[in-house]
Amino acid sequence: MNIFDSHCHLDDKGYDRELDRVVERARQADVKAIMAVGIDLSSSRKAVAIAGSYDRVYASVGLHPHDAKSGNDRTMAELQSLAANAKVKAWGETGLDFNRMYSPREEQEQWFDRQMRIGAALNLPMIFHERDSQGRFLQMLKPHWGPGRKGVVHCFSGTDAELDAYLAMGLYIGITGILTIASRGQALRQMARRIPDERLLVETDAPYLTPAPERNKARRNEPAFVRTVLFKLAEIKQADPDALAAVTWANTCRLFNVPESV
Repeated sequence: MNIFDSHCHLDDKGYDRELDRVVERARQADVKAIMAVGIDLSSSRKAVAIAGSYDRVYASVGLHPHDAKSGNDRTMAELQSLAANAKVKAWGETGLDFNRMYSPREEQEQWFDRQMRIGAALNLPMIFHERDSQGRFLQMLKPHWGPGRKGVVHCFSGTDAELDAYLAMGLYIGITGILTIASRGQALRQMARRIPDERLLVETDAPYLTPAPERNKARRNEPAFVRTVLFKLAEIKQADPDALAAVTWANTCRLFNVPESV
């Protein structure tokens, strides 16, 4: 079985002392590839360095909406320079988050628009974050989207209408360990049943969103636990786990333009 953790944050300082063991545990759990996602300049630098140290670990660079207040032209220029590295396979995590409002709406929108333009210019797939934007994310995204653009709405937590819009635009949908949580994951489990297999990705968003039952015994999430997400998704969709692993592996490799062969 080949599983691809399509979104995690290996730059988190909690991994610093045991990153080799974290990656090895992932390999032992059939997680053969990992996308280490940047959320600001420092984490993007670190993600690129980590990707350069491990086989089949890739990186993305970008500015998260929580960090939009730190955006400036110099940061964008350095992120673009980092994106020239051969291990960088996506732009993001970028988008809108009107839930916690760690950055003002105007700055979130400014740098989201800018990053969509950069991603297009660099011909990189996009990793999107959306939370409680009340339709504004889609409103801003649509003018930038068209044939040839690729992206994933990571950690999907939207509405049925938003899901339909994403699928109509050809976007992939990232499923996290929320799927395994009894109450919090109820709506996601219902919607996951109708997402076509060819649009699904699995992810941990580690060190966050630890799935059940690992959340009861692990101090943090890690890429190895994406196997639990995959098996829960297979159960919900009444699919063979090996077959679903093969499909989501192919989907993720296709999105990030990396070889399927291990």
